[in-house]
Amino acid sequence: MRRALALTMALGSAALLLAACGEKPQTNAEGVKLDAAPWTGTGTQQNAGTAFTASGWQVGDKNAWQQQLKTRAQNGQNDYVRDN
Repeated sequence: MRRALALTMALGSAALLLAACGEKPQTNAEGVKLDAAPWTGTGTQQNAGTAFTASGWQVGDKNAWQQQLKTRAQNGQNDYVRDN
């Protein structure tokens, strides 16, 4: 009885271990989705972004977008210029 139980447990754990190795490939069946440029915003109207849109930024203004990224990187990530 013990031998049958041990054999059943061993076969069960072997089956679980082998099932974990059978991962299916993760492919994109729909193909590559092209996204809009980040400075085009989320809406079609001026300042039609979300509540997280920076004030003064206009939809489609690439230069303002790049300047905002530079400012955020300088003020938010540079510890040498951050006020205590």
